[in-house]
Amino acid sequence: MKLSEKYGYTPDEEMIAGSIQSIAANLDNMSSPDALVRCFSMMDLTTLHPQDTEASVIKLVNKTNGIPEAFPGYPLPASICVFPNFAATVRDNRNTPQIHVTTVAGCFPASQSFPEVKVMEARLAVRNGADEVDIVLALNAFLAGDHDAASDEIKAVRAAVDEEAAAQGRSVVLKVILETGVLRIPELIAEASFLAMEAGADFIKTSTGKVDINATPVAAYVMCESIRKYFEVTGRKVGFKAAGGISTAKDALCYYFIVSSVLGKDWLNKDLFRFGVSRLGNNLIGAIEQKTVNYF
Repeated sequence: MKLSEKYGYTPDEEMIAGSIQSIAANLDNMSSPDALVRCFSMMDLTTLHPQDTEASVIKLVNKTNGIPEAFPGYPLPASICVFPNFAATVRDNRNTPQIHVTTVAGCFPASQSFPEVKVMEARLAVRNGADEVDIVLALNAFLAGDHDAASDEIKAVRAAVDEEAAAQGRSVVLKVILETGVLRIPELIAEASFLAMEAGADFIKTSTGKVDINATPVAAYVMCESIRKYFEVTGRKVGFKAAGGISTAKDALCYYFIVSSVLGKDWLNKDLFRFGVSRLGNNLIGAIEQKTVNYF
């Protein structure tokens, strides 16, 4: 039995398209400073470039540390997301643990390596300070129909990061990236969503930002409906993270209101909703302040 059958969910593409169209048509009316500030608080500020250096990561951390002084009354972003080798850099330079250390791991972005390597990279990320770990669904197994192998990899990473975190007296958030632009078909996105949640994901995430098609409203809607169905059956709340190509305030608000309409207000906080972004921070501040901002 497919997992989507187990949870009683089949994406209704016509209904989804209509709901997204309605949200898009009403964004201007639904927009508010409060919604924009909430989006700001749910950002994982991200730098994942080949040219990243310790100095460039420290510069981003210092900018994040400086938000309360530069923009009084603004919340801090949820986290700073970096490659795993920079976990300690973020940990050692942030002013407060309220700014989480997020790292990608598991041979991001392709997830093409030995499972043992993926598990060890995730373990080392936590050992070096990661509060949150973002891994990619093993598409090589999932697309070949070996869903057990794809699930087993997530379970192995889950066990490793939990063990490493427990040794430090803390817990770690695990996010699983589905790479929905590769999956494309709503039924496949739903199946991958349920697989990741059953395997222990705390969040399911749209994209790496490294493929041709990244976050889309349709993928987000399907993932959120899957989260809702999973919650109805299990009672466990799983978070949603939109990432890849989200750069404008309107982009953020579109996903914000998808989450609001499908999952409700309980999900509109950084514990259950995130944006993976590099450019969005300036644009959200600009939309709130009604002027061009080049802070980050």
